[in-house]
Amino acid sequence: MTQLTQLPDDLPAPVDDGGCDHLKGMALPDLSLSSTHGGNVNLSEINGRVVIYIYPMTGRPDVALPDGWEQIPGARGCTPQSCSFRDHHKELQELGATLFGLSTQSTSYQQEASDRLHLPFPLLSDENRQFAKALNLPMMFVEELKLIKRTTLICNDGVIEHVFYPVFPPDKNVDDVIAWLKA
Repeated sequence: MTQLTQLPDDLPAPVDDGGCDHLKGMALPDLSLSSTHGGNVNLSEINGRVVIYIYPMTGRPDVALPDGWEQIPGARGCTPQSCSFRDHHKELQELGATLFGLSTQSTSYQQEASDRLHLPFPLLSDENRQFAKALNLPMMFVEELKLIKRTTLICNDGVIEHVFYPVFPPDKNVDDVIAWLKA
């Protein structure tokens, strides 16, 4: 069984394919996403600074990862990334940022990870890929899954200010976000 909280030493790095070059300055789409904290969230309606880390999918201890997952650049690391954002959640709040995780997994699937990892912030489900389509986010295909490539957006009053893409290593993404917020 794969150790979900640790990254392998030989994790392949993703390359910048230009898939997010168009995002800076775009408005977030006006749509509601299901939240692990109950109800729906419309990210475009949130005033102030918002950090959205977008990840392909979280693994579950009782479910095998797709074949070859660790060899796909940018695929592995969703759990360590979530844990690092969890561990720095208070600092992000002190810097004036509201934090969300987002993936194409269903809210019920995300709820297991949220509970298991004790995440103090909501995970949002873009199960129908409406958010991804509206922003033309880069996608990856793994087996029968269509997943969003790992991306982190920093937004202010519903407009994308900064984009981290590709994100590598995923467990250090929070450090880059904090450094950008402090600068």
